[in-house]
Amino acid sequence: MFNLHWSVLLLIAALACSSFCTGENVTYDSNAIIINGERRIILSGSIHYPRSTEYMWPDLIQKAKDGGLDAIETYIFWDRHEPQQRKYDFSGNLDFIKFFRLIQNAGLYVVMRIGPYVCAEWNYGGFPLWLHNMPGVQLRTDNQVYKNEMQTFTTKIVNMCKQANLFASQGGPIILAQIENEYGNVMTPYGNAGKTYINWCAQMAESLNVGVPWIMCQQKDAPQPIIDTCNGYYCDNFTPNNPNSPKMFTENWVGWFKKWGDKDPHRTAEDVAFSVARFFQSGGVFNNYYMYHGGTNFGRTSGGPFITTSYDYDAPLDEYGSLNQPKWGHLKQLHASIKLGEKILTNGTRSNQDYGGSVTLTKFSNPSTGERFCFLSNTNGSNDATIDLQTDGKYFVPAWSVTILDGCNKEVYNTAKVNSQTSKFVKEQNEKNNAKLLWTWTPEPMKDTLQGKGKFKANRLLEQKGTTVDASDYLWYMTHIETNATFSLRNVSLQVSTKGHVLHAFVNKRYIGSQWKSDGQSFVFEKPILLKPRKNIITLLSATVGLNNYGAFYDTVPTGIDGGPIYLIGGGNVTVDLSSNLWSYKVGLNGEMKKLYDPTFSQKKKWRALNKKSIGRRMTWYKTNFKTPSGTNPVALDMQGMGKGQAWVNGVSIGRFWPSFISGNDSCSANCDYRGGYNPKKCADNCGNPSQRWYHVPRSFLSNDTNTLILFEEIGGNPQQVSIQTIALGTICGNAYEGSTLELSCQEGRIISEIQFASYGNPDGKCGSFKKGSWDVTNSTVLVEKTCVGVENCTIDVSARFFGVENATNLSARLAVQALCSNN
Repeated sequence: MFNLHWSVLLLIAALACSSFCTGENVTYDSNAIIINGERRIILSGSIHYPRSTEYMWPDLIQKAKDGGLDAIETYIFWDRHEPQQRKYDFSGNLDFIKFFRLIQNAGLYVVMRIGPYVCAEWNYGGFPLWLHNMPGVQLRTDNQVYKNEMQTFTTKIVNMCKQANLFASQGGPIILAQIENEYGNVMTPYGNAGKTYINWCAQMAESLNVGVPWIMCQQKDAPQPIIDTCNGYYCDNFTPNNPNSPKMFTENWVGWFKKWGDKDPHRTAEDVAFSVARFFQSGGVFNNYYMYHGGTNFGRTSGGPFITTSYDYDAPLDEYGSLNQPKWGHLKQLHASIKLGEKILTNGTRSNQDYGGSVTLTKFSNPSTGERFCFLSNTNGSNDATIDLQTDGKYFVPAWSVTILDGCNKEVYNTAKVNSQTSKFVKEQNEKNNAKLLWTWTPEPMKDTLQGKGKFKANRLLEQKGTTVDASDYLWYMTHIETNATFSLRNVSLQVSTKGHVLHAFVNKRYIGSQWKSDGQSFVFEKPILLKPRKNIITLLSATVGLNNYGAFYDTVPTGIDGGPIYLIGGGNVTVDLSSNLWSYKVGLNGEMKKLYDPTFSQKKKWRALNKKSIGRRMTWYKTNFKTPSGTNPVALDMQGMGKGQAWVNGVSIGRFWPSFISGNDSCSANCDYRGGYNPKKCADNCGNPSQRWYHVPRSFLSNDTNTLILFEEIGGNPQQVSIQTIALGTICGNAYEGSTLELSCQEGRIISEIQFASYGNPDGKCGSFKKGSWDVTNSTVLVEKTCVGVENCTIDVSARFFGVENATNLSARLAVQALCSNN
């Protein structure tokens, strides 16, 4: 029913557009993006269509619109769309045409970043691996083999968009297009060939005649008329290379990505808002949040090495698509405040007045109309300021904040004053899966590889990604050695130099050890081994955990045992180099080839009931069934107890898991100071816990009743601790300032059941630890309860009048509330 509903809507929209839509002219100057003559500031957010599902798209798009965005930005992922040369896939969550039409139907614009190099912490930067293996190819430089393929793919994407009438010039939603991506950051090592290449990119893009402007991010020498843009945490000091170009912030990093072993990055709502406000204060025209919804690296799409399956990014919409509060709400209020001044920001003149101590008043004015709009910023990281603007009033500006003044005399927003609710989610055991899951298991078949039998041979140690062509994370290296009288069988060790990422070693069918480096880089594996007289078999399994995605010549960074060397080190200082032995190879696991992850194929395999001996086994497959949780709350797989591997639900990969990889137990603090410049180590949390314990299972992956969960465990774990959970909004808090409005909201189907704390006055603390200050209104709780208990959402006027106080203006009153959400 849901599919039919959206199909009908899309058909109606397409038919209507074919009859009535007219093209929109998109131009620009230094002060505005101009769409059909209307001068605009554009607020945009990144949502990558493959990191969610097509069933999530309408909800994500609507929440972006509700959050005050004008546009949605996405990359186009070459490796997903052309997994084999000239064999394309635009189905399911790869149907970007449908994604763009849904965005258009919501009344939003599209910023399409073709790349086709995307970085994005995506496997191999979005390049398909067959490209790597083309004779004579060199990626991202003046190389004809590469340029031919890049142009072929880019042209195909553009033509698909033209055929669907998706460019603004055709009446579609695409107002901007990007070619290449952050090349300026890595361009120098490519020398003159890099300069030639970037000029070719511009010429090739312009030749496609898309009817909208092209951009290049982080490309100071972007050829005209390409617009160069800025990426980072702060871009207020950025200046385009053409004085007639708009100042554009294509990636405002709202958080950061995470690697296995990392803590959870967190960038405060105050600092993101500060960055945006400073950017528009300095003449910015376009701001895009990277990410607005981060999503999930399903399958083996995460880049690397060691990028986690979750790509939450601390975005305004979390990995599951829920509002990340207060970030979403605080930015929504910022957007509304900026839009108040859109007309004068894009038409007026800008002037600055320095008040000392890092305080600057920026005034946008139109002498002919008398309109004014101001930003009052304090960039000091520790000292607050009170600024007297004479007839325009006196204003308290906290450190590291920006106040927006409508008419230059009315404060409508301050980046440090968060009036949006804070949401805390809880993981709940669903009533349909209260009992422990019943598991069966089967070992990974390794008889052939432990006997040294592969599919092909070579007298050298091959590079992994070029050999597997990304068909699997795994590559087997196997060789036979003959011992003789000159080589002592005692005190022998095996030494393997590998480029990563993970290595498992077997000698004569016996497991001898595993190793990886915490950052996924090269390491040397060395373990003592037992050899037999004469014939011995060495079996090595190399595993990648996401291919490199960034840096100059990143595509050439080797993986696997590539060249080794591999030595046998024996007694009497005898060393035997095995690097040039005859090595047998096999790509992937037998279980992968037999599709043990697919319930249809796994039925052909004999699975055994779980017992003590099958717990903690490496190289083992586990299977169980579970009921689809009721309701609409997001579903997560709690992988506590497992080691490292991959997981599938109903045959669909939800990604790699590695909950045994624990983050460091340092640098986390209960208090996070938003003031001062941000970096990914600042305000990190989740110290001493698995980098990722929970894994998103989209409801579209589930059946109406019973589902099959299959795990491949690589290093040993206990599936008995695994559980199916739903994610619900548990506690909500507000800490709003006098004169504002506090909105409290539970998820659909849940109500505010209890007010755990309420104080209008000068309360202290934060959500979870509020306490009354030196003064408060004694009936605060009663008034809030009367307004909010028993409903899904409520609105409270944070004012002295509402709380029965004659005047609280001089007391800087605030309202702090903590409430509990429960099922209706």
